[in-house]
Amino acid sequence: MSPIIRAFFDRPTGSLQYVFHCPQTRKAAIVDPVWNFYPEAGSVTTESADEILDHVRDEGLEVVWILDTHPHADHFSAAPYLAEKLGAPTAIGEKVVGVQKLWKKLYHLSGDFPTDGAQWDRLFAEGDEFMVGDIPVRVMFSPGHTLASVTYVAGDAAFVHDTLMMPESGTSRADFPGGSAEDLWRSLRAILDLPPQTRLYVGHDYPDAGAAPEYMATVAEHRLRNRHVKDGIGKAEFIATRMARDESLPLPARMLAALQVNIRGGRLPRAEADGHSYLKIPVGKFEPR
Repeated sequence: MSPIIRAFFDRPTGSLQYVFHCPQTRKAAIVDPVWNFYPEAGSVTTESADEILDHVRDEGLEVVWILDTHPHADHFSAAPYLAEKLGAPTAIGEKVVGVQKLWKKLYHLSGDFPTDGAQWDRLFAEGDEFMVGDIPVRVMFSPGHTLASVTYVAGDAAFVHDTLMMPESGTSRADFPGGSAEDLWRSLRAILDLPPQTRLYVGHDYPDAGAAPEYMATVAEHRLRNRHVKDGIGKAEFIATRMARDESLPLPARMLAALQVNIRGGRLPRAEADGHSYLKIPVGKFEPR
């Protein structure tokens, strides 16, 4: 079964968002929606999520799931905003509770901050299955970029988030707290063991100004020419390449803000007495490279 897939691109963060739907029933799911955050002004807007809402309305789709693949480090999740607008449940992988516990310590959050994943309607386990219309969706645990990352295999397509990049770019970083190049290797090999014709939709692309993003290549294409994990590259070579690359990368510009929102399921911290939310930035815990 082949879902119909529409990609949406947030250029400031290089983030890909997706809506996929069943052509027979018009039921749909949204994957990794962006809630726009502008750190220079401390402001949030909904233009990316509203573009998705326009598409859903124009295509006459019924959204039955709003899915995050992991707690994002470069943008705020728009899942709660879209859930309110569409009445659809939100979901993420069950290992998100480990990310919550890790970042609760890093942010030195209060003892009553919940780390049980209750911020989402459903926490998926490895191998869980659900339907989007007539499209079967299977959950694959895919850690490495984060310890909570999952892949959604929807019919002949898979949403692989921040594991693979496009073949020319290779793979995504594995050096965030809780990340692991070795775990990422195992996740990538499992993804590349999917049927060769499976369409793999990535989480990021960084095209030149004015150029369109690229976001899909098949398993066969990745096995043939992905610069980090094509056939013939072994585990030790991949880990050495990934770790060397990661050592040269700065922290994402929005990471320290984004993760404290995304461990809350895409919600700002509770408003204080003046009615405003405040982001808490740890000083000195992440030294520049």
